[in-house]
Amino acid sequence: MATKKEKNALMKWVNFVAFGVMLIGGINWLLIGLFQFDVFGLFGGSFDGFGARIFYSIFGIGALWILGIVLYRVFLKDNMKTKSANT
Repeated sequence: MATKKEKNALMKWVNFVAFGVMLIGGINWLLIGLFQFDVFGLFGGSFDGFGARIFYSIFGIGALWILGIVLYRVFLKDNMKTKSANT
């Protein structure tokens, strides 16, 4: 069984990877929007290719992970601090 310190280290790593994936995906969309240049289309085939779909799915999962972190910190974590301060 993993200790709490090990779990925290793993979650920090997962959060870092998810943020990096989202950042890279965002830069790719910026390049598509400004220059009609798809970096992942080069690696994964065409925009509709199977490889590109895998890349975009990974970026979507990373973005949802980061969204979950933000929502947790904004709504749940702040509310927990407020409730514990009131009691």
